[in-house]
Amino acid sequence: MKKSSEHDELRPDREYPNAPRIGVGGVIIKEGRILMIKRAFEPGAGKWSIPGGMVEVGERLSEACAREVEEETGLEVEVLELINVFDMIDKDDQGRVQYHYVLVDFLAKPVGGAEKMSAEATEMKWVTHQEAKSLDMTKTARKAIEELFGGSVH
Repeated sequence: MKKSSEHDELRPDREYPNAPRIGVGGVIIKEGRILMIKRAFEPGAGKWSIPGGMVEVGERLSEACAREVEEETGLEVEVLELINVFDMIDKDDQGRVQYHYVLVDFLAKPVGGAEKMSAEATEMKWVTHQEAKSLDMTKTARKAIEELFGGSVH
């Protein structure tokens, strides 16, 4: 269920890359709730995730996280601390690496801006940790939330 768009055309090296890509994600917490987005594009199209995206050349990880969160959600955030760093490697049916990301997730809090969903998401909502457990999340979002809150989010 790949959604074709200008998004894919601008970033052809994401699928079947010749080297790992570096991505960042933000677990945004406000009043005990986590901001979740439903992804419009692969990998993970149609699943709930945390806002995030790719690090640009010359950009610090925390700066990339703040920029990506603002681009996807309209919210300005203060990046507070590192949650985790891990690999996401997905292979196709022939065993070829279709996606390979090194993901760096941060805890952050909103400090400004106004909620405005980008074309990279089809839905956006604030959920409690308990509510997050029942969402159909990407495995990377689930891992970040499990790291932050401890225990399993199944």
